[in-house]
Amino acid sequence: MKHFGQRLRWFGSDDRRERAGAHPRMRAQFDLRRRMLLVCGFLGLGSVALLARALDLQVIDHAFYQQQGDARFLREIPIATSRGMITDRNGEPLAISSPVESVWGNPKELLKAPARLPELARALGMPQDELASRLSARADKEFVYLKRRINPDEAARILALDIPGVASQREYRRFYPQGEALAHVLGFTNIDDRGQEGLELAFDDWLRGTPGAKRVIRDNKGRIVENVDLVRAAQPGRDLALSIDRRIQYLTHRELRNAILETGASSGSAVVLDVATGEVLAMANLPTFNPNAVGSSPRDAHRNRAVTDLMEPGSTMKPLTVALGLEAGVITPATLFNTNPGWIPNGKYRTNDTHNWGVLDTTGVIRKSSNVGAAMIAKRLGDAQFYAFMRRFGYGQRTGSGFPGEAAGLFPSPGSPGWSGTSKQTMSYGYGLNATPLQIATAYAALGNGGLLHQPSFVKGQHNPPRRVLDAKIASEVLHMMQTVTEPGGTATQAAILGYHVAGKTGTSRKASAGGYSRRYIGYFAGLVPVEHPRFAMVVAVNDPDPSRKGYYGGVVAGPVFRNTMEGALRLMDVSPDDLDAWLAVQQAAEAKRQKAEGRAAPASASVSATTARAPQ
Repeated sequence: MKHFGQRLRWFGSDDRRERAGAHPRMRAQFDLRRRMLLVCGFLGLGSVALLARALDLQVIDHAFYQQQGDARFLREIPIATSRGMITDRNGEPLAISSPVESVWGNPKELLKAPARLPELARALGMPQDELASRLSARADKEFVYLKRRINPDEAARILALDIPGVASQREYRRFYPQGEALAHVLGFTNIDDRGQEGLELAFDDWLRGTPGAKRVIRDNKGRIVENVDLVRAAQPGRDLALSIDRRIQYLTHRELRNAILETGASSGSAVVLDVATGEVLAMANLPTFNPNAVGSSPRDAHRNRAVTDLMEPGSTMKPLTVALGLEAGVITPATLFNTNPGWIPNGKYRTNDTHNWGVLDTTGVIRKSSNVGAAMIAKRLGDAQFYAFMRRFGYGQRTGSGFPGEAAGLFPSPGSPGWSGTSKQTMSYGYGLNATPLQIATAYAALGNGGLLHQPSFVKGQHNPPRRVLDAKIASEVLHMMQTVTEPGGTATQAAILGYHVAGKTGTSRKASAGGYSRRYIGYFAGLVPVEHPRFAMVVAVNDPDPSRKGYYGGVVAGPVFRNTMEGALRLMDVSPDDLDAWLAVQQAAEAKRQKAEGRAAPASASVSATTARAPQ
């Protein structure tokens, strides 16, 4: 035992083992165990480090790394929304938004694959150099539009090429079914669907919707692989119902275009108002443009001349001069005016008539459109009195229609630099002041509405309270005086409408030029129909007609536009005739002529019965 114990102690001593030399197998076991402990130690430390890193990523610094990941794959993209529809007063669409696609690209991705650019340029229909230049200019960006607002089928063909970094998104494009006929009233929108002119601009906040937003995950090709969250729902724009009647608008545009072609005029404007409400039923201008292809039209054609262009109103001022004379008590309907010899002095100038009309009563001043007669009335009126009355009817101020760019006109006040000793006399027959066709139409609508003036409106049902500008009795008297203008002996027989009494006034204004007036003209006709209960007020202005064709007088160049447009409007709106006797007489004469041609006579009662059955409604 003693010997065994000594041996054991000797074996357990490292120094003695070293000196005596250990057994080879025992040495190998010891080295393996030490290596295992070393490896396990390293693995343990690695596990602790991984756990610590996971804790740092997922708990301690989670927000930072989540943000970094989102920046690479998570995107907040807009949700397109449609613009509100514009309709006419009967609900017919005038402006609608159609869904389209816009193709975009990631310049960083596209520039990494220059071999695909020629293929992409061909698909986009653009030169390769232009595409490369556009991408290079935004090389540090992740987004650039390649082609906007195109047909979805075309966008699908481009995406089918599977070019990295090319994608598409939904947008909306404005479409105008009426095209050129309503271009100046509606205006148009830009490529971002924002109103630029006309009512699209005036009501942009109302029509424009609020885009939504959503978070999505995109892959490296820009494709959406997952919808993560709805940030904000899209709100479509609100619809807008206009006072415009597209049928009357079409008639107005067609007849104005025919007049421009027949007279060789450079431009023209026409306005139709509802007398009882002041609502604009139609407004046409030429030259015009196609709002569906704005870029192809000259900029000058975009101007809505009916509200922006200032013109000397000419003889359309005479009924208002007469109305003021009646209101002031300086004349009566029976007052006589000796216009011989066809002119009177006006300072160092003359006020001339086209003919020497001799002695005229008040009605004759309007029927023959006598400048001398109007000037004689103005001489009986005070300057301030004349100015205040015309301002009452809206001259020299905006009508309040709200149309963008509407002009206020030019109507100088007494004592201002624009007013001289001859101003009142020349203004009485429409020179020395400027107005727009809409202002003239508004004033005439007040005459037809018993002296109540409405602000014109382009929105259905938007009726501002009217204000009285003239006594109803005087308005009626002036209206019946104006009726003689379209009857035999008047200056606008071409504006007469069979079956209806028409009250109107012609105007032929020489255009101002440097140092005086040129030999260029504007021909007007302003009228109301029917006289007994006026429904429509219409003003037509034909600018720069060619005198060698039909002449340049308002009754000849503008009167037919009024007649043809109003004939259609009265029929469309089912307005009862107020001159049925004249209609029946014409029909009976036509029936008698037909019977005579057939060699037999028809009983008078039978003719009346037959024609009555065909009387306009």
